[in-house]
Amino acid sequence: MHNLDIRPIILAGGSGTRFWPRSRRKQPKQVLALDGERSMIQQTVDRLLPLASIDRFWVITSSELQTTIVEQIHGIPFAQILAEPEARNTAPAAGLAAFLLERIAPESILGIFPSDHVIGNPARLRVALQQGCQLAAEAENIVVLGIQPTRPETGYGYIETGDRVARGADSPGTVLRVRRFTEKPNRARAEEFILAGTYFWNSGIFLWSARTLANAVREHLPETAPYLEEIAASFGTEDFTRRFAALYPKCENISVDYALLEPRSAKGEHHSNIYCLPTDFGWNDLGSWSALYEHRISTAQHLCEGANVVEAGAESLLDATGNYVYAPGKHVALVGVENLVVVETDDALLVTTRNCCQDVGKLVKQLQQKKQDQIL
Repeated sequence: MHNLDIRPIILAGGSGTRFWPRSRRKQPKQVLALDGERSMIQQTVDRLLPLASIDRFWVITSSELQTTIVEQIHGIPFAQILAEPEARNTAPAAGLAAFLLERIAPESILGIFPSDHVIGNPARLRVALQQGCQLAAEAENIVVLGIQPTRPETGYGYIETGDRVARGADSPGTVLRVRRFTEKPNRARAEEFILAGTYFWNSGIFLWSARTLANAVREHLPETAPYLEEIAASFGTEDFTRRFAALYPKCENISVDYALLEPRSAKGEHHSNIYCLPTDFGWNDLGSWSALYEHRISTAQHLCEGANVVEAGAESLLDATGNYVYAPGKHVALVGVENLVVVETDDALLVTTRNCCQDVGKLVKQLQQKKQDQIL
């Protein structure tokens, strides 16, 4: 394990629309301190640093965020904080990293990490990553970390697992073959998944060698792969910026899950090279204001289910339960209301319910269609 060359790849190009109005184009979720004093991407780097030195990290982000990320994270070479000319989802971003590293260190193990998740137990995460990196290095294996589901969540992707894989005594932990991936099922299917006991939430954390990932892109994205290879071939030259800008927008707009993992798992679990490591490290993707509320309730010793989470200058509460309010510097009074979300910024006020928080992203799309750029 100590000889493995681990290269964390942090995907930080998202816009975090469900956290509007705090999350904006130039200050999206990943660069905000939603959980503590450090931003989400800073926390991501912090928890991975014991596995790799900072000069081995890469970040794929947007041109609007590149400067902010450089300011927030010190030590990553500027050339390794890549700004996408146009957002093309996670498969081209991960694929570009694979082609770049294939040229530099083809046997290196790439960890693909979201930049905006919360991890309650970083030490346990690192144990799982060490095990997964070892498995990824043994052959052309693809490893995904699976989270034990606690409820029939419809906002997450699921991993259906099959047989347990026999491992040596020096490889502790469970390894399961992956049967298939399912994206965001409806409530009835999610309940079936929970009852089956063979499904895990997809954490969005993947491990594979640079060569394995590059070959997977060549196989499953044959039209996109040549663009990424040409971009990678120009890295470090004066022509890199021009080629990146010209070729990257031509790449298919598709996620890692749909582009690479679903086609592989369709071969059948005994003919695929995808493995799931079930683990529990206090994972939360903080996908909405409601998720942030639930995270605060679960991690604060002085709060219990149904408590109010108020981030404000002062608060007065009367017959109010289950509310989340963000209004820094204000005196917040809640009277006879429950399960509300209220978020105030200098130029916008959001009022919704915890049950409707997933629809905040739809509201942002309406604002985009109306060209309300001043509040986006």
